Order: sequence, then C-alpha cells, then structure tokens
Amino acid sequence: MSRKQNKLKIIPLGGVGEIGKNITVIEYKDDILVIDCGMTFPEDEMLGIDIVIPDITYLMKNREKIRGILLTHGHEDHIGGLPYFLARLNVPVYGTRLTLGLLENKLREHNLADVSLNEIKAGDKIKLASFAVEFIRVTHSMPDSVALAIHTPVGVVVHTGDFKVDFTPINEKPIDLYKFAELGEKGVLVLMADSTNVERSGYTMSEKTVGDTFNDIFLKAPERIIVATFASNIHRIQQIINAAEIYNKKLIVSGRSMINTINVASQLGYLRIKEGTLVDINDMNKYKNNELVILTTGSQGEPMSALTRMAFSEHKKIKLVPEDTVIVSASVIPGNEKTISKVINRIVEVGASVIYEALADVHVSGHACQEELKLIHTLVKPKFFIPVHGEYRHLKRHAQLAMELGMPSDNIFIAKNGNVIEFTKNSGEMSQSVQSGNILVDGLGVGDVGNIVLRDRKHLSEDGLIVVVVTMSKQEGKVIAGPDIISRGFVYVRESEDLMEEARSIVKLALNECEKNNITDWSTLKSSIRDALRGFLYEKIKRNPMILPIIMEV
Repeated sequence: MSRKQNKLKIIPLGGVGEIGKNITVIEYKDDILVIDCGMTFPEDEMLGIDIVIPDITYLMKNREKIRGILLTHGHEDHIGGLPYFLARLNVPVYGTRLTLGLLENKLREHNLADVSLNEIKAGDKIKLASFAVEFIRVTHSMPDSVALAIHTPVGVVVHTGDFKVDFTPINEKPIDLYKFAELGEKGVLVLMADSTNVERSGYTMSEKTVGDTFNDIFLKAPERIIVATFASNIHRIQQIINAAEIYNKKLIVSGRSMINTINVASQLGYLRIKEGTLVDINDMNKYKNNELVILTTGSQGEPMSALTRMAFSEHKKIKLVPEDTVIVSASVIPGNEKTISKVINRIVEVGASVIYEALADVHVSGHACQEELKLIHTLVKPKFFIPVHGEYRHLKRHAQLAMELGMPSDNIFIAKNGNVIEFTKNSGEMSQSVQSGNILVDGLGVGDVGNIVLRDRKHLSEDGLIVVVVTMSKQEGKVIAGPDIISRGFVYVRESEDLMEEARSIVKLALNECEKNNITDWSTLKSSIRDALRGFLYEKIKRNPMILPIIMEV
C-alpha cells in the first residue's frame, strides 16, 4: 500500500474564513468522521434566502466511508445544517444528552424519524472503525459542550469545539484541563482550536458575573422587567430564572425558539425552575407589573422577533410602557448593528429604560480570549495547528499567537473551506482542494437558488421589471395586438404616461424593423425588443430594469 493512502486527511468544509456553518472531515484510508454540521445566516446580498448550509458533495461521493457524525454542542452554527445532511446521508450521530435533545426537535420538524442518535457523556471513549474518540468536558455558553480527542493510526487530533475556560460555570463542572494536559504529555499531532475571540486580550469573564448584574438590576427595577437574549444561551436563561426567583417574580416566555429551548432543557434537567415560577402568557393580567419578568427573543433586533414586535406595538399580548426596564443580554453580531440600534431607539422613544452591553455587564462571551487560548496550546503542545471557527483575520491572529508560543510557522495551516491538509506522523502539507461552498435554503427549496437566481433578484430589487406583451398572427407573423407594457418596481405608471407611450413606440419600431427583414424567429424578436427598450430607457432616465418580452400567437 502506498504511503499516500496512509496519510491522515483533515478537510474543513465550513467554518474557516467565516463565522458559522462549521463542519470538518477527518479521513484515514477508507474511514471518515464528520465533526458538526452547522448553518449560518445569509449575507445582505443573498436576497430572500432563509439560511445557508455547507456543500457536502465530497461526503456524498464518499458516503460509504462515513462512520459517524460527532457533535461538539447544540448551537445552530454546529447542528443547524444536520437535518438537511441527514435527509441525504443517514449516518450515526454522536452527541451529549442536551445536544441530541435539541437536535431531535429539529428532526421532528423535518419529519426525519429513523436517525441513529447515540448519547455520549464527557469522559466517554468510543471506537469507530480505525478511530477512537474521547469526549472532553469544556465550558461554553451552552451546557453539555465537549471537545474531541480523535486517536488515529497517524496520531491524535484534538478539536476544541467552541469553548472558554470558566472555573465557575452555571449548573455544571468546569473545563477538564487535566485531560488536555494528559493528552499533551502523551503527544498530540494536530490541534484545531476555536478562533472566534482571538483578537481579544486577557480572559473571558465568567458567566457568573452576568448573574450578579441581573440581581442588581432586578432589585432596582421599579416595574416590569423584559430580558432579550439568545434562545440557545441556556446558562443565561438559568441566571434570569434565578434572579426572578430571588425576588419572587413570575416568568413569562415569549418567542417560539425560546419556548422550545426551555421545554427541551428543563425536561432533560439542564434548567432548574421552581414550581410556580413559569406563568402562561395568557395569565399575565392576573399579576401586577412589578411581579413580572418577560424572557424573550430578539436580542439582534430581528424584524419578526418578540422584542421588535413589542417595541413597535405589534405584539398581540405585550405592549411596552414607560415604567418597563428592558435588558438586551447579548453582543451584537456583526451586520446586525442597524437593526438592534433601531429597536433600542424605539424602546427609548416609548419611554422605557433599556440596558445593553455598552451600559452594563449584561453579556459575556462563550468563547476563549487570548490567555485561555495560550493555556490550551501550552497544555496540548501540538506538533501541528489548524485555527478554525473564524474569519480570515481571526485565523491569521490565532496563527500568530501559536508562533508567539514557539510553534514554527511551517507547522501552522490557515485553511480555506475545501482545503485538504494531509499528515503523516512527522509531516503536514496542504494538498489539493475538494468541492465546498454554500448551499442556499429558501423555504422548502434546498440548493435550487444559485448565483444566477440571486443576480436576478438583486437586479429586480435595484431596477425593477418591465413586461412587454405582444400578440402576433400565426399565419402572417404580423403584430395584431400590443405592445402592452407593464411596469413593476420601475416607475409609477400613472405618473409616467409619456415615458410609457414613448417606450411603446420604440418597441413598435423594433417590431416593424423585424417585419421588414422577415424575422419571425421568437428569440430574435425578443432580443430586438429587449435591446431597443434597454437603450431607450437608459438614455432617458439612466435606469436598467429587467425587461421580459412575452410573445403570444393567435
């Protein structure tokens, strides 16, 4: 057998050069393990797209080699793409209890019943073909998060997943640094580590500090309290519940994703709620305002979220009043600055008090800062390093951090999605690339919207549409009705009658020209109409609408 076949391949198909959509392939000979399968939200130019998931063409071609999917935790950027993946590739899934609980909810929504879900605990070790996988307890903003140590015939690969070093976490044990040190002592071939917060110096504050801030705000708030946070941040939700219980307040939950998460997490024992704390939103009027805490979605100012609807008086049950205290307990995801700013301004306009990250410690990150990353690097002592989970600048800074700790630059690989990095016991090199990229999900359509459709949507959104309808005689090939011109998103027809009349004349001239030259071929007729009208409109009003000629025969 050739040496090439005995190399270990690591292929990030998502999550490098971007935040979200995390998925990594570990391949040795005829065995493949997949780590996570997340989603991300569309960029501004992806008009009408709901979510973006990774391109798994490479895994489809190698489906018989896949031995399982290993999940690090239950955030959307790590499990959000799984229902689409499992609909095409039904392979066993391994994850902790909460991660699988959140995944089951998704699979039910997608009508996927026969998926093999295998529950593991931090500290477990499982054998999958030529791999042995250890699950290591880490702390993050989601309980039951794990890092992975994958023992391969070439060496050990440590994948941190999303993590921070929190010595006082909520409702669970701290990160298992001893296990990282033990692996480092025995020898680690490759470290793949979370780069999200690498630009921040120092340490990430403990989640406990947010609890202290909540207690302080809840004590001083004169009337009703409304807290918006990520539905997936179970530790944060627990601290809001704790603060409500300390001050004998009732908790009302608003927002579908928040209700789902609380149901799953409390059923599985990851949220502790005293009897009588949770109150149905329909029974809200039975209590005074100063007895109520409302927990809601909308910390990013999403247009359809509960907080936004409250702020703009569109919520069916809850209307903001000047005595309310609103806490936005989340950091702003890049790109959402305008939407959340709009909502905060609106809350202030209503007269309510609003507290957000810039004003108080109502949010801490779930990701490691520089000193925590240095600690993991120093404990694990890897031979090679691949920074993951970050945009290019994050990956580059993480590479610099590793070099500052003494790692040779030749042993660090800043990958792009689809890059194949091959390792032997002593060497590592970037080889060819495999197919990767974005699959766009729009409604129930998966992958049926591509660059050309997006280009058309952009064109329509910027310039509008003109439809030219012409009726022609089948026998003689002459125009017998029209041309009629319909405008959508181009100009307001009633106020542009002269322009429309001129446009109609231009189309007539183009059709007469075709008739003179005995042109009856439809595609040529359509091109002539399109070209004549495009030139005229651009010359007249410097606009380029999409022009759609329709020819009917009678």
